Amino acid sequence: MAVPEHLRDPAAITRQSFAIVEAEAGLERLPEPMRAIATRLVHASGMVDIVDDLRFSDGAAEAGLKALAAGAAVFTDVEMVRAGIIANRLPAGCEVICALNDPSVGNLAKTIANTRSAAAIDLWGQRLEGAVAVFGNAPTALFRLLERIDNGGPRPSVILGFPVGFVGAAESKAELASHPRGCQFITLAGRRGGSAMAAAAVNALAEALAASAS
Repeated sequence: MAVPEHLRDPAAITRQSFAIVEAEAGLERLPEPMRAIATRLVHASGMVDIVDDLRFSDGAAEAGLKALAAGAAVFTDVEMVRAGIIANRLPAGCEVICALNDPSVGNLAKTIANTRSAAAIDLWGQRLEGAVAVFGNAPTALFRLLERIDNGGPRPSVILGFPVGFVGAAESKAELASHPRGCQFITLAGRRGGSAMAAAAVNALAEALAASAS
């Protein structure tokens, strides 16, 4: 059986992909700064209907752009999110940090009776103030960040909340959207999310920032 005829030119594939997103996703419903992010989220997931489930604060995209332009760090909950961020598109000085594999995380998780992903949030420290916090996997990590903010911890400039799964994912994102603790945020209601979408949101901000500077 022959392989079906298909596009092979990378530039043509990219053009057609984004044309389909533009035609099918209903991006005109969104404010201009959010459209580039929504486009990348749809492109990363293959699901045009996620636009209906996007939740974001006024000024969230702008806050992310401002933070990156200032050289803020980008903190991720898991290595897969960090791997998906195209670091060379970020402005100089923007470090992408994941503390999940720090040697102290295992014992810290036992101390706080929580997951390793949640414990890793405790290692972000004061550098989180004004940074970009990105979640693509662990609801417990997002809950932990909100808990730390409640206890007087540093606030990031924007929280990109895309935990995925069946236990805690929808709940953690609903908590972020309903009680953002004075933070700007972008999230996706429900169970859907994932590392690819979380990384895509950061890449969209980086791309928009580069375009504005050119």
